[in-house]
Amino acid sequence: MKEKRYKWITYAFWVGLFFLVLANYIVLINKPAIATDVAQLPENEIALVFGGGMIDHELMSGFQQERVDAAIQLYMAGKVQRLIMTGDDGAMKGNEVEAMKAYAMKHGVPEADIALDPHGYNTYTSCLRGHTEYDLENITAVSQTFHLSRIIYFCERQGIETIGYAADDSRPGWHARFWTSGGREILARLKAVWQAEITKPGPLMFE
Repeated sequence: MKEKRYKWITYAFWVGLFFLVLANYIVLINKPAIATDVAQLPENEIALVFGGGMIDHELMSGFQQERVDAAIQLYMAGKVQRLIMTGDDGAMKGNEVEAMKAYAMKHGVPEADIALDPHGYNTYTSCLRGHTEYDLENITAVSQTFHLSRIIYFCERQGIETIGYAADDSRPGWHARFWTSGGREILARLKAVWQAEITKPGPLMFE
């Protein structure tokens, strides 16, 4: 009985590992569509800027500030004409989208060129809403490199031609290196393929 149980545990482990590796491969093949140099980017009308968390109700996380800084850089360089901030409106933790908008305006982006997607509660939902709510067809997605492959995968599955612009942290802490951009993201890619190819859920929403 123990040998049979061990056999099934071993089998389940290898099957799970296979699908984990496969899912990561499927997502990471989008990595060539990520640029780190503004000069490498084509011009696009819209930059879709992904929320990255709030430290408190007013202070953005380092990840989120870097994303908005990168979006401002794109706008000032004439690579995009409008910014869409997608993230939490405060229903989950903090109001990411209003903080992102305020920061961009403070650094020279006109309010008229900033739109908000206040219900982008996760990456899948942001890309799905980009298609269903905003009719996006071509975008420059702004986030960190570790996140962008998954964004491109989701958005391309929604019919949105996507190129990524990396807003990378030059001095990430150990938590960011080994969990946020490491273990957590590896597992998130497995979930991404499951959602995009199998379950195809509707957008995450809160009352």
